[in-house]
Amino acid sequence: MLNVEQSRYGADNLAYLIYGTTQAMAIDGGAWREILSFLERNSLSLTFVTNTHQHDDHMPGNDHLLKATRAQFLNSAAFPDNHIIIIDGETIVVYRTPGHTDDSVCFYTGQALITGDALFNGTVGNCFSGNLKNFYLSIKRLTALPDDTIIYAGHDYVKDSLAFAKRLEPNNKEIDRFWNSYDPDHVYSTMADERRINPYLRLNEEPIINLLKKTNLPYATESERWRSLMSIE
Repeated sequence: MLNVEQSRYGADNLAYLIYGTTQAMAIDGGAWREILSFLERNSLSLTFVTNTHQHDDHMPGNDHLLKATRAQFLNSAAFPDNHIIIIDGETIVVYRTPGHTDDSVCFYTGQALITGDALFNGTVGNCFSGNLKNFYLSIKRLTALPDDTIIYAGHDYVKDSLAFAKRLEPNNKEIDRFWNSYDPDHVYSTMADERRINPYLRLNEEPIINLLKKTNLPYATESERWRSLMSIE
């Protein structure tokens, strides 16, 4: 089984190391000092360095990690959909998830999902690509994963995300429960959590539909509700 180590850097960025018994892969490794220290303490060899997308705030650790190790850089923008990466004989599947950016990808270990800026804990990313349809299809794909899938996002936006979700659904007690369990030293959610708290995954729930009706936004289909919700600030 593969494990995931999370490290903070910058104001709210989150870096990841997926590792087995001897090998590891860094994703958005801006916390490069912490990653190198973890590798040394656990006698791990860094095999690959890669990213969820090509925004500068996700890439500052690449050169440091590559210089300090014999790792190979994997250009995530060139990954085909469902590309397979092997760490210690275990499979990591790359999902192409355009929306936040055209080159966005997620990494699925079979238990954990490294989502970058596509799916956050309690919200979704900005649609910088401008293609809301692609983003909708990407989020739909991710939400088909099992309830116990662990969501590891590219930023800790939990406080602001839950405040927005609470504004949309003030009577949703699951939002309060999630906030009470939030740990800034280990930021994650499960897909089941997201179905309960994330408004962008709750497009078919009555409170969200009623909100869109009340604000005179289109709501007849799920894709319309997606576009309408994405327009709310």
